[in-house]
Amino acid sequence: MASPRVVRNDDQNRYEIFTFDGSGRETLAGFAEFMRRPGKIRFVHTEVDPAFKGQGLANTLAAEALADAVDRGETIVPLCPFIAKYLSTHDVAGADIDWPAKR
Repeated sequence: MASPRVVRNDDQNRYEIFTFDGSGRETLAGFAEFMRRPGKIRFVHTEVDPAFKGQGLANTLAAEALADAVDRGETIVPLCPFIAKYLSTHDVAGADIDWPAKR
């Protein structure tokens, strides 16, 4: 079976991860929502369907979404707790991160 596939869906303002369900059909397994600002991408929410829990899809989604943001030259603003944790525990080469102020 093929590896999960991550795509940027600008119409929905999110990165989506597709994988294969039990019957071998490709299905949307999760997404990372973002808001765009000039030169910045604000990650606001990440969600993976519980049916795909334990497969590492959230990490794959975060890694590929963040790498794409870096490739596009966007400053990453991690408002989503999962994306913030991922950035705190993983190196994302070339990432320019604008950490939100603690409230």
